[in-house]
Amino acid sequence: MRIAYVINSLEGGGAAAGLKPVAAFLRNAGHSITLLVLTPRDRLAEAWFRNEGFDIRTRDGGEKDHIAASTWLTREVAALRPTHIWTSLTRATLLGQITGRQLKIPVVSWQHNAWLKWDNLILLKRMRHLSCHWIADSTFVADLTRRRLSLPESRVSTWPIFSAAPDVKPARPWRYGETIRIGSLGRLHPAKGYDILCAALRLLPLKDMPPFRISIGGQGKEENRLQEMIREYGLDCLSLNGFTSDTETFLAGQHLYLQPSRREGFCIAAHEAMQAGLGVIASSVGELSHSVKDDVTGWTVPPENPQALADTLFKVLLHPERLGDVGTRARSHVLSLFGPDRFEAAGHKIISRLPGDTATSAQPRTDQSALIPDAA
Repeated sequence: MRIAYVINSLEGGGAAAGLKPVAAFLRNAGHSITLLVLTPRDRLAEAWFRNEGFDIRTRDGGEKDHIAASTWLTREVAALRPTHIWTSLTRATLLGQITGRQLKIPVVSWQHNAWLKWDNLILLKRMRHLSCHWIADSTFVADLTRRRLSLPESRVSTWPIFSAAPDVKPARPWRYGETIRIGSLGRLHPAKGYDILCAALRLLPLKDMPPFRISIGGQGKEENRLQEMIREYGLDCLSLNGFTSDTETFLAGQHLYLQPSRREGFCIAAHEAMQAGLGVIASSVGELSHSVKDDVTGWTVPPENPQALADTLFKVLLHPERLGDVGTRARSHVLSLFGPDRFEAAGHKIISRLPGDTATSAQPRTDQSALIPDAA
């Protein structure tokens, strides 16, 4: 394949983190990739792709100028003459589908979201047949995609966007006398539930607990609001550390991981934490409801429930000596479920189901109209 891979932005965070192993796999399997970026945003994800030698073409535009973005995308794809278009997230998918239809190029579309705006959901459902295949980043999202887009089993595949690395050095377990270090990684966005965490911390009887410190690595539009909550509630135990590019080092310095999200798809950060040998306290949402097993690999709490989160934090932090064993089991769990062999096997299986010559890099076709399903 020669792939035109359409993405919304070069913003740092989970979307870019999920694209890295997929792009690397496709290239290692002999396929070429050009990233077509609809808007740059903060460009925090750009350095990795540049350093790895990927071709990146970025449109210097905004997030709402859809006609201009569609015109740019069609022009770029026509010049590239790819065999396939791959898309990720809603805007990139809808514009990629339109381009694929115009140029008669098959489109492969990712679904990562456990939640969609109602208008995006309507558009995706109406245009679902313009993608020849859909890939979900988790079992949870695959089931959701089939239901909400009314797609048959054969049109949706699951490819977890996380390839667990056995060579990642696990974090050192808590030792007696240490302050318990708790980490979290994520955008400062309502979906991540950090306001719920602030409310939960306010409920804790801190004088009855061992010393602990929570660090959040991330940035976003909720930063000012969260800083105000930290000041108002007197949460000296909580700090916002800004965007964290070296997540491996960040996680290696923690004893426990926290994910208080309102919603998730796969949630790479929590699985990276488990890979690093950390137990996880997480909302029971998305794939986390399957990966985090109570008192085995971590602890789950109902989403948007500060009291439940406070109760679980209190219970867990009273016995920090148990964190090491939970973290060891969490690491074994993700390595067995999401190891490199499984990641590559899932990728090869999906590629074998796509239209066109996908075994090796292919020449552009002169007529691919038969590969594009009619619109719904």
